[in-house]
Amino acid sequence: MRIGFGRCELTPRVGVELAGFGPFINRHSVGVRDPLWARAMAFELDGDPAVIVSLDLCVIYRRIFERACELVREETGVPSERIMVQCTHTHSGPETGGLIGWGQPDQPWLELLPGRIARAAIAAVNDLRPGTLSHARVRCEGIGVNREYDDAPALEEALRDDWRPAKPELTDTTAHVLVARDDDGRTIGFASSFGCHPVVCCAQTRQIHGDFVGVATNLIEAEHPGATGLFLQGANGDVNTCVVHEPEEESLAALDVIAGRYARCVRAGIDAAEPVEVDRIETLLREVRFTRKEFSREQIASLLAEQEEIIHAPDATDDDREMRLATVKAVAYRRFLAAMDEGQSLAEPTLIQGIRIGPLGLYASPFEVFQAIKNDVVEGADAPIALVVGPSNDALGYAPDRTAAARGGYAADQVPLMQGTLPLAKIHDELVAALLELDAALFGST
Repeated sequence: MRIGFGRCELTPRVGVELAGFGPFINRHSVGVRDPLWARAMAFELDGDPAVIVSLDLCVIYRRIFERACELVREETGVPSERIMVQCTHTHSGPETGGLIGWGQPDQPWLELLPGRIARAAIAAVNDLRPGTLSHARVRCEGIGVNREYDDAPALEEALRDDWRPAKPELTDTTAHVLVARDDDGRTIGFASSFGCHPVVCCAQTRQIHGDFVGVATNLIEAEHPGATGLFLQGANGDVNTCVVHEPEEESLAALDVIAGRYARCVRAGIDAAEPVEVDRIETLLREVRFTRKEFSREQIASLLAEQEEIIHAPDATDDDREMRLATVKAVAYRRFLAAMDEGQSLAEPTLIQGIRIGPLGLYASPFEVFQAIKNDVVEGADAPIALVVGPSNDALGYAPDRTAAARGGYAADQVPLMQGTLPLAKIHDELVAALLELDAALFGST
């Protein structure tokens, strides 16, 4: 087997609007705390490389993924199905052009993005050299809390090193660490995977950085000169960090505390990692269409009228969050009506992907996946080491579990509107089935 790494900086110029935290809040960056990166690792066995790229961004969309893959294919011959592009989901990086109101994209930077993603991937392919891959599963606690089913701790409690969530079973309690070493035993790169919204900061923080996972990865890279480190986001849909939405000063202090906790886990994983036998490298990229809730034209027109009533109220002001959120919804409903009038589908297809690297199976989707879905995939998978990775290759918001979907609210109903799409109807069962089909195709005969 051969392994290679590459990187390309993604940091935008200061002043671009950052992703996340609310509708039309004009959250423009004021400085760079840490650069943003596209980091890539490539694996090759018997002449067929597979490339995984990790971006210090909130999400990317299918059009960006496909353009980046086209550039990689032109330079290296590696086809799209053998390339995975996933995002760490930082909320302190630029918006990438798909959300309504949750950050305005900077068009010049967005034009550069596919090429920068491609350069990281191409560099990794060009860096391929003989190497070994090792893996460890290590305890990783004191970071996340399930925001759907558990209470967030007070700030002073969360910052204690002995803090643990009341319901740890509803979060990730272990991290996976992959270590690549060359024939001389030198660490040339690593990757860690853990499921948690990386967001420690708040709407008032305007520094560009990669959130706690980016800070932690930078720390470990500095300890291994010349090595490139990736973070592979896991099931982060319903898990927040133990500190989030605090005032700016407290947020930035907590950022380093939580990054330090995660860095200790990755460090332990690098030390404990044992070699794995890589007897095959296989990839699958499939287009799928997930079921959406059905609305008639009359229903959508009625929902639009409700939002326009808020927007056009005599005392309406753009300082009011309710009015700005109504604007987000109104834009989405108008798109739905226009699409219906033109006979277009309101449920566009998307991409899911599986990559097998020896005993390791990575299963990627465009969602922020809830923990219960991840647990079902891992339990049902034939892969000895199964990782659910996302958001990857596209972005469709949350994949809520059955309970959260039935309850409705932000993840199930509002976020799809922010992306101009209809809410998902039965994503828990459909996504588990789709990812396990990838697993069966990659591991079922072994």
